[in-house]
Amino acid sequence: MHTIDPAPVRKSVTVRASPEKAFDVFVNGMGSWWIKGHSLTESGQKTVVVEAIAGGRWYEIGNAGEERDWGRVIACDRPNRILFAWQLNAEFDFDPAFRTEVEVLFEAKGENETTVVLEHRQLESYGARTQELRGVLDSESGWGGLLASYVAKMA
Repeated sequence: MHTIDPAPVRKSVTVRASPEKAFDVFVNGMGSWWIKGHSLTESGQKTVVVEAIAGGRWYEIGNAGEERDWGRVIACDRPNRILFAWQLNAEFDFDPAFRTEVEVLFEAKGENETTVVLEHRQLESYGARTQELRGVLDSESGWGGLLASYVAKMA
């Protein structure tokens, strides 16, 4: 029996910035806009770090200095694209054997505008909880709220 793969979560926002600036704030400044409550640390989130090279780490640092991995950078082509391996399972625990993908594209739309397109795919990796997790990731407490926070940081 073949199951239909779930649609990826797709979000798009436009910011008043060059692709370079949009990319740098999204990637290198992730700790400045990521919602602090979205944290795996006991002490609360201090910042988020992206090592923006293929194979680089994607992790958060807690207020007590502890580190929690979220995933890896699969590919990075500044300022056009970054591709992450999201390795947080259905319980939002880091699992090196688990993987979905988050791709973010930065498309110039004019003199000083960039459309940022985010796609979180391979959601079938969540198995029986696929639809539940797709709903969470697609919601205002998921990528919707995160991208709104990013847009506010860019303003």
